[in-house]
Amino acid sequence: MPQSKTDRSTLRKARLDDMPTLHELINRYAQRDIMLPRTLGELYESVRDFTVCEANGRILGGVALHLIWNDLAEIKSLAVAEKAQRRGLGSLLIEAALNEARALGVPRVFALTFRPSLFLRLGFQLIDKNKLPQKIWGECIRCHKFPNCSEQAVLLKLGTARRRKKIADSQ
Repeated sequence: MPQSKTDRSTLRKARLDDMPTLHELINRYAQRDIMLPRTLGELYESVRDFTVCEANGRILGGVALHLIWNDLAEIKSLAVAEKAQRRGLGSLLIEAALNEARALGVPRVFALTFRPSLFLRLGFQLIDKNKLPQKIWGECIRCHKFPNCSEQAVLLKLGTARRRKKIADSQ
């Protein structure tokens, strides 16, 4: 992923040395019941899924794009440091994840969130979590909040990435 600058911030793919900072950031929100906690081991295992926002050598936030199936990906662990909020970094991180999904040809991206408003502003729509059986039975079932989780599911259809490829292949 090429680096992109926003003011003095840079979006880039995460590295192993970013994971302790992301771990602290995510779990600070988890302690307030705003996010689900993540272990450092989980973060190291999924380092390739993460994009971070960095400024002056400091991680301001991060997001993961996790592939669920050939037609579905999840935005996970979106977190922006409190001091860096209200600058549009959450939207930029989500857009980076969506661009990665488009580049991979993933037609649908979802998130489970306690705060859906940001996603809704970016075009996602609320859906019933039961429409995501791969997620519910693959991961949610192991969560300490299952089945009484108050996260809301949001989904964005990225459109016709596959259809465009089929049309191009047929010409």
